[in-house]
Amino acid sequence: MNKQTTLDQLQGMKLSGMMRAYQAILSLPPHERPTLDVAIARLAEAELLHRKNRKTELYLKLSKLRYNAVLEQAHCSPSRNLTKETLLYLAECSFIDRSENILITGPTGCGKSFLACAIGRQACSLGYKSIYLGMNRFLEKVTQSKLDGTYIKFLSQIEKTQLLIIDDWGLYPLDINSRLALLQVLEDRYAKRSTIITSQLPVAAWYEYINEPTLADAIMDRLSGNAQRIELKGESLRKKNNFEKND
Repeated sequence: MNKQTTLDQLQGMKLSGMMRAYQAILSLPPHERPTLDVAIARLAEAELLHRKNRKTELYLKLSKLRYNAVLEQAHCSPSRNLTKETLLYLAECSFIDRSENILITGPTGCGKSFLACAIGRQACSLGYKSIYLGMNRFLEKVTQSKLDGTYIKFLSQIEKTQLLIIDDWGLYPLDINSRLALLQVLEDRYAKRSTIITSQLPVAAWYEYINEPTLADAIMDRLSGNAQRIELKGESLRKKNNFEKND
């Protein structure tokens, strides 16, 4: 058997994980190499892991997450109103399977965006397509897509994404087109997909932010009707980190 030919064939079939595992087996002394059944199992496992990692890398690239955050880095404490139980619940991403929303509120710098991105990263690693949009970026995309004729395509992309993260809700004013676009996006996703919203504003103030009673009722009904709320507390983590660096 020509070992190099086998390696070339594996590479040609784009079985890179299997190819590397086969190379690793060949590098072992003959008496230490696994039996045929064990070797085949290792090759299959290596290829599955390789494909999972590539899929995760692709989803992370497409998600455009603001922070390279992981849930293990999130600080849990009573003062932050964030528990380990809550993190475990988020890490399972079962809320995506149930098409539930997550509404994260709290003062500036308390870690809302970081937590949202950590959830997004976890979702990507578990095979859920995710996309991150700051509120300003979301509004820009709505405006631009309407101008260049890609609005329907934009809505379709958002609708198919299993987890949508909208960050900094409430920082930018809404016009009638923005309100209608939000309603359309949330209507398309209701009971089918999950959305994470982060905001400095408490949820009760979102009606005033939307600033149009009929649309506000419709938008909030689709957002909060099946939502889990996380109200972060405490002082700005940015100030704390700067203090620790300069201490």
